[in-house]
Amino acid sequence: MDDKKPTSFTFEIDNLSEKKGLISSPKFLSGNYEWFVNVYPNGYHIDERLSLHLQVANPESLPLGWKKQASYSFALLNQSGKVLYRTPESCKLFRAQFTGWGSPKAFTLQKLQDMGYLENNKLILKVDVKVIEAVDEGAVTGKDMLDVRGFKVLYSQLPLVNKLFRKHPDIALNFKLKNQSVKTTYMNLLLGLIEKLDKPSPSFTEIELSNAQSVFMYLTEAGFELDWLKKKLDEISLEKKRGLTDGSRVQEIDEHIKNLNLDLEKEKEKSATCAAEVLLLEQTVSDLRVELSKEKKKSATSATKVLLLEQMLLDLRVELSKEKDKSATPNDLLAGVASWEVLDYADLYTNEKGEE
Repeated sequence: MDDKKPTSFTFEIDNLSEKKGLISSPKFLSGNYEWFVNVYPNGYHIDERLSLHLQVANPESLPLGWKKQASYSFALLNQSGKVLYRTPESCKLFRAQFTGWGSPKAFTLQKLQDMGYLENNKLILKVDVKVIEAVDEGAVTGKDMLDVRGFKVLYSQLPLVNKLFRKHPDIALNFKLKNQSVKTTYMNLLLGLIEKLDKPSPSFTEIELSNAQSVFMYLTEAGFELDWLKKKLDEISLEKKRGLTDGSRVQEIDEHIKNLNLDLEKEKEKSATCAAEVLLLEQTVSDLRVELSKEKKKSATSATKVLLLEQMLLDLRVELSKEKDKSATPNDLLAGVASWEVLDYADLYTNEKGEE
């Protein structure tokens, strides 16, 4: 059983002239339901007028098919509680499609000043609410379609659609398509895009971002006014690009540098190995040269052995040359080899034979 007694609720707004955006009052109970008042100090689509609206609190939590018929009025009080001005009483039906009613042209700001309603720049408001009739449930189901500003939407979509038209009342003024099923499809696309863009920007993939941009283009071509949504889409695109620049790209470059460092270390190890092999070969060649010289001095009978050693020396020189090419420090190795030149072993051998 609903409490049908009228309820009064009073609240204050300090420094009214400094307020620019929407001001919402605390919630209060009337007829066993929660309500609150929205105050627009600079007007609700009408500049320079104080606008007052009575709203049902938490409509999304109410049962399907809820309705409330209520009468209400607003009053301005002075600091002693005296009523300075009262709006005419209104009786409205509050339901899922219309969760708030009000007076968009309640007072001009200049009138408030001229009539002395703002003592110390403070506005004191009183709202009287009486619930006349309330229906907690109806025949509406989650699959029923309801009309909102010419668009058929699901009952479950009503809170979002109502919020959309409250914040952007001109959003569909230039919508071109007339077919009702097509209009429903486009509204679903719009609601899906809004939900998608509420995700954190880093969670977007390149494909999701591209799809969102395509849907936005279809919606604007159909006549929706979506400048506010384009701003959000552009911000997400920019954040995505920053993420690629500052995050993924940096990580990619860092990984590439690590791989190059690994390759460099491997090449250094190879170079060190080659250098060691070259030094070993140089020592072997040096030892063979000494042995060759000794053998040549012995006698002509050692000619066969000398030729064999010479052939070994030539083979080693070829191998040494190959290893030097692999070495990471070829200049140092060549400098070591430059200390001895290739001798004309045939002349040396001839001289040895002549002397003998």
